[in-house]
Amino acid sequence: MTYLDPPDGHGRPAVPSPAADALARCISVEPAKFAAAHWGRAPLLSRAAELPNPRGFTDLLSPADADELLSRRGLRTPFLRVAKDGQLVPAARWTGGGGAGAEIGDQVLDERILAQYAGGATLVLQGLHRIWPALVDFARDLGTALRQPLQVNAYLTPAGSQGFATHYDTHDVFVLQVDGRKHWRIHPPVLPDPLEKQPWGGRADEVSATADGSAALDVVLEPGDALYLPRGWLHSAQAQESASLHLTVGIRALTRYAMVEELLALAAEDARLRAGLPFGTDVTDPDAIEPELTETVEALRDWLLRADPAAVAARLRDRAWPAARPAPIRPLAQAAALAALDPDSRVALRAGLRWQLAPTGDGKVALRLFDRTITLPGTCEPALRVLLGGEVTRVGDLPGLDDDADRLVLARRLLTEAVLTPA
Repeated sequence: MTYLDPPDGHGRPAVPSPAADALARCISVEPAKFAAAHWGRAPLLSRAAELPNPRGFTDLLSPADADELLSRRGLRTPFLRVAKDGQLVPAARWTGGGGAGAEIGDQVLDERILAQYAGGATLVLQGLHRIWPALVDFARDLGTALRQPLQVNAYLTPAGSQGFATHYDTHDVFVLQVDGRKHWRIHPPVLPDPLEKQPWGGRADEVSATADGSAALDVVLEPGDALYLPRGWLHSAQAQESASLHLTVGIRALTRYAMVEELLALAAEDARLRAGLPFGTDVTDPDAIEPELTETVEALRDWLLRADPAAVAARLRDRAWPAARPAPIRPLAQAAALAALDPDSRVALRAGLRWQLAPTGDGKVALRLFDRTITLPGTCEPALRVLLGGEVTRVGDLPGLDDDADRLVLARRLLTEAVLTPA
């Protein structure tokens, strides 16, 4: 299930095969069908036999890996949550100092975690896309395929236990069953497409009443199965005859409401919308507010008709890009590559890096990244286009520059800025 999306020169190169492969591990239908029939619309159950990886998901995080995280990695809050009977267990019950040289008081203590888990609590390892190598790579590849930032948590639930009551999430999720069996009951939303500011707790009565009705999907996930749930769909899950381990990939998609927020931020440029209310206006009186509201709506409508799509796109970029980090670099190896750089050195674009290249109008080009903008001479643009295309490139072969000295200056700058990595 490989597909390509042609480059457009704005930081969105063709989807590489690792990204397509990561998505294929999560869905049993073609990407186009998933986008049309399921994305943001309806759940999708994909059985292990319908997915391409016969190993299931243990290569991403196995029970032994989870044990290592809980016992040997010095985890601190908030990289772990503990839940029992639908409630979070206070961190003070399972954290403490780590002994000599590691007295920090919020470290996960393995003997206390054992007591919680043996007593029926669910352990939630959080932010694994930042701390576990296999999931760092998987989240980057899947995020590239979806063009959305991701987070990855793991849920370890003892046999017969249920960590959380029926609820909904404010982001889409892929559930990847790693080990054991878990019974899932899925119900339609009480609030379609909830925003992050609309959590399920504010509609607890509606959620509970809906959960008492017939489920839209009632299924036991086996190892290697995957389940996609759009945001807002109600769900609960209970481990069966043995302990369960599953991964939840949360997809933090932008919404139209996010666009509205950015439009309102830009509306501060309009003088009519910055105007104060008349002197002495009684803001508690609807009759006094009505004419001001009418004029404000007219001013807002007039401004929205003139809104610049480029300005909105720039604000959405600045909101979305920092939420998805590119591939990690190795600082020591990067520094060694800088010291040894010569025309025969080979370099490549940092995997997962989002970029946008544009002229500045003064003979230079601006390379916009997720956290900064780099300005370079316009003569560097041909070489930049080659490097940003993603292929491994010999420094001495970079086009558009007069000699190897200039090529080395450019390559050294981009290695220092962590745009490139040694290949």
